[in-house]
Amino acid sequence: MSATAELIRNALQEQADPEKAAFFPSFFKTGPGEYGEGDKFIGVTVPKLRKLARKHRDMDLDEVEKLLYDEYHECRLTALVILTEKYHRSKSVPEKERLNQFYLEHLDQVNNWDLVDATAHKILGAELVRTGETSILEELASSKHLWRERVAVIATLALIKIKDFEPTLALCKRFLSHQHDLIHKATGWMLREIGKINKDTLELFLARHSKKMPRTMLRYAIEKLPKSERDLWLERSRT
Repeated sequence: MSATAELIRNALQEQADPEKAAFFPSFFKTGPGEYGEGDKFIGVTVPKLRKLARKHRDMDLDEVEKLLYDEYHECRLTALVILTEKYHRSKSVPEKERLNQFYLEHLDQVNNWDLVDATAHKILGAELVRTGETSILEELASSKHLWRERVAVIATLALIKIKDFEPTLALCKRFLSHQHDLIHKATGWMLREIGKINKDTLELFLARHSKKMPRTMLRYAIEKLPKSERDLWLERSRT
């Protein structure tokens, strides 16, 4: 018999760390007007959460959905990790399509950066690679919704890994004037990943756009370059 949402929530409660429960709200910016406003935490670390998710990866999607709509952040993350496990293990194309559609239908519950980063490239990104169809990125990028925008960016990590850089570069260019640092960090991170595979592609983007790049985006993008090169790009961006 597969697990229920209630069973998972009770298991998470049993592993609660009061110190973590007190720390997480400030770390994930849950105060009034902040990006995680109103979110609640049990206080469970990610390694423990992932272990629980792997144990119950055969959980029915109906129960995953219940867990995904729980008020506690760790419940939603556990539901999403179970979903990535299901997608990764599935050998059925219709099942992969169903899991990706489930993910997109419930995207409003992927409502903090860690939830996005744990799933976007593993489900949606994997579908982009499998199908070669990337039009969903335009829909998400034009949503004017922070988490959907970040999902679009992070999903392209799967494409980067197969050396398909253009969708990522297009999003990075599109978001040069974005106001939120969580998008600056995401785009900078993806540029850095491109640079690990093809430094020339990263440097061409920097040559064209470094003067317009938000500082955080630039710093993330050049993080893995030698210090002398990092200093050069930072200096060039000021002039």
